[in-house]
Order: sequence, then C-alpha cells, then structure tokens
Amino acid sequence: MAAVVFALVGLVVLALLGAVHRYLWRRFVGDTTAPGSALRRVGTVAAFVLPLLSVGAMTSGRVGAPFWLQQVLAWPGFLWLACLLYLTLALLVGEVVRPVLLRVLARRDERTGATECGTASVTPAEASDETRPRTEELVPSRSAGAGALSEAVARTATDPAAEPETEPAAEPATAPAAEAPATAPAPTLAPGPSRRLFVSRVVGGAAAAAGLATVGYGTYGVLRGPSVKRITVPLAKLPRAAHGFRIAVVSDIHIGPILGRAHTRRIVDTINATSPDLVAVVGDLVDGSVADLGSAAEPLAALRARHGSYFVTGNHEYFSGAEQWVDHVRELGLIPLENARVEVEGFDLAGVNDIAGETEGQGPDFGRALGDRDRGRAAVLMAHQPVVIHDAVEHGVDLQLSGHTHGGQLWPGNLLAELANPTVAGLERYGDTQLFVSRGAGAWGPPVRVGAPSDITVVELASRQA
Repeated sequence: MAAVVFALVGLVVLALLGAVHRYLWRRFVGDTTAPGSALRRVGTVAAFVLPLLSVGAMTSGRVGAPFWLQQVLAWPGFLWLACLLYLTLALLVGEVVRPVLLRVLARRDERTGATECGTASVTPAEASDETRPRTEELVPSRSAGAGALSEAVARTATDPAAEPETEPAAEPATAPAAEAPATAPAPTLAPGPSRRLFVSRVVGGAAAAAGLATVGYGTYGVLRGPSVKRITVPLAKLPRAAHGFRIAVVSDIHIGPILGRAHTRRIVDTINATSPDLVAVVGDLVDGSVADLGSAAEPLAALRARHGSYFVTGNHEYFSGAEQWVDHVRELGLIPLENARVEVEGFDLAGVNDIAGETEGQGPDFGRALGDRDRGRAAVLMAHQPVVIHDAVEHGVDLQLSGHTHGGQLWPGNLLAELANPTVAGLERYGDTQLFVSRGAGAWGPPVRVGAPSDITVVELASRQA
C-alpha cells in the first residue's frame, strides 16, 4: 500500500513538473521566438534536458550512483529547481502586467493613428506646403484617372493643335489637395501579433532577469557561509555560576555533493571565532555516506569549546547510514548523544535521536534521556525536529534546541514549513519550555536561500538568580 501511495505521489509530482515546464516554454520560448529559429530549438532542448537533470540530482544519491556523477548532476539539477520556482513566480506576476501593457500600447496606437489620419478643413488657397500631402502618399483612383483622360480628349477635340497628354494618371499625383478624393483610406495601425510579440519579450525578459537575479543572490548567500546571531535565554533553574554560559547552536550543515570540505571549514572557523563554552550540532550534518563525505567532514575535528562539542542525528543521517556517521563524528572528537544525557556546568544536556530513526528501531527515547534526572536542575535538550516539543514539555525540559526547518529556505517555503512545524525559526515558549529553532548553516537541494539566511546562533543562558 505504501509503495502504491509513493508511486502515485511520484506521478503527481512528475505531472506537475511537466505542466510547469510547458508553461515556461510557452512564455519564454513559444511566445518570443519564431518557429524554426535557432533560439526556439535551443529553448525546446533546454525544456527537456533541465528537468531530467533535476530528477537525476534528486535521485542519484538514493539509488547509489557514483559520487562523481552525483556531483556532476547536483549543481545544474538543483540550481534549476530554484530557477524553476522563481521564474514561475515572476511569470505569474507578469500575467497581471501583460494585459495592462497590451491595453496601454493599443490605446497609444489608436491615438497615433487618429493623429495621422486626421485632416483639417481648409480651402486649396489656404493649404500650405506643410499640410499638403506628398506626391508619393497619394494613390489615384480609377475614377480620377478616367476623368483626367476624358478631359484631355475633350481639349484635343476642341483644339486640334493641342497635344494630347500621354500620362493622364500623373496629373492627379501633382494636383493640389483640393483635387484629391474626398475620403482617403486611413493608414493601418501596427498589427496585433507584433504588439503581442513585443509585450511577450518585455514580460519574459523582465521575469527572467528577476528570477535569475533572485537565485544568484540566494546562491551567493549560501556559498558565503552563515552569519552569527546571538540571543539570551533566561532559565529559572539555572544557577548563578552558569550565568552567561554560551552554546553555539549549528544545524543542517548538509555536507554533500555541492557543499563540501570548504563549506565545513567555513562553519568551523565561524563557530570557533565566537569562543563558545559548548557546541551543539543538532542534526542533518550530511547528505551522503561516510565513504563519499568522510573527508569533507574532517574539519569538524578542529571545533574548540571549553565543554566540548555534541551531536544528535537528524532525518538525513538515516538516509546516509546513521550508525556509520555516529561512529565517524565520535572519531572526529564530537560526542554523540543517542537518547543520552550528560551533566554540564549547572545544567543537564540531553539529546534524542531523530524521529526518522523509528524505521530502524532507533527513534527518540525521552524516558531514557530524561526520565531519571533531578528535575531541580535546568535541562537543555538537543532534538533535530521541533515537533517533539510536546514530549520535551512533558519531561520538564527548560530549553529545546532544534533545526530541520531551514527557516523555509526558499520563500514562500516558510508558509509550508509553518504548516508542519510548531516553530519555523527563532525562540518561542510552550508552557514552561522554551524552543529555539535554528535556520541552519547549509542548504538542502538547491544551494540557495531566499528570505531565510543561514546562521549559527550563540545562545547565552541567563540565570534569573543573577
């Protein structure tokens, strides 16, 4: 049954991707290029190749493709997904602008046509050279030519010495305006297709510029590395001696085919520059196996904190071999908290496995991590997903540190994240428990963030007794 549901969801996603790509092709290629042109051929090929790259980027890791192939597919495939989102949003805005612009141009053409077609009521004697039509603008009618020919014949008949005119049609072309036909055909306005082509190119160009600029800026933000945020969290049970204790919270580093060793090094350097008392790595460290990414994670061994660095699993660890990664981070000097607790200076630090581990019999166990502790002491819990906050409240946790949401990562993804998580980013209170959710230091899928910049947060604990 689950396989059938998964297959149906996959078909729906593929159908949606096909429809969106068809829409983009129509607006960016079909409406702006000539049939058979080189640009149309290139655009049509891109409309087929780019979605295939995206599907390959999303599935290559899951099907066990060679890591070099994952890297080749990841950059173009995932970046195109971000481009697809923002190009589509920009075009939807353009759909509102398009009819307005067409109407404005149509009215302008009508006014221009009326001005060109309008004539003043003047006598031949009053007509000046400026108002008189040029010779090439007059088109003699059949009746005018016939009248001129009859007049020439009549003159010849009454005056035999007179020479007949050999080009009777030439006289109306040089005749004054008064001898022109009473009604002249109005010049035609610019044809509709030309106006639509102009509008399609303007709207398509503006949408492409806006969408690609948004993705470019979001990519730069991820590659530049996370910024440092600082918040103060008062805890009623925290003793005076632990006042000012600093925890560097980092989540969702997502080392993978795109963000590798250099990304890890930037994060480690940023954390160490804050001189924390403790480092809390709250899940989704990697997107890949230890064999492929073990070397990219090695800079974590350089983390420096007075009370050590701690790690809990996220859902992506269970896609990548959680047991192997737990062993590897232990070798790098981090302390995994697998449903476990340690006593730190003035409070208890606990950690639970991610709920994705339930499929492997390694899910969160709050009783094991918190059940027998002294509730007179403050408790800080590391848990990857915010949704376990209600279990934390039940077990008397004072502060839960989480990630997972990325703050939405790509606007308007935050709206979807709000539907699935109690808190998307920042600090909120649930009963006697406070929940802090980090936006994360990396990115999953597209290495792009829009409206949700990456961060590392220094949480400073404050004692109310102080």
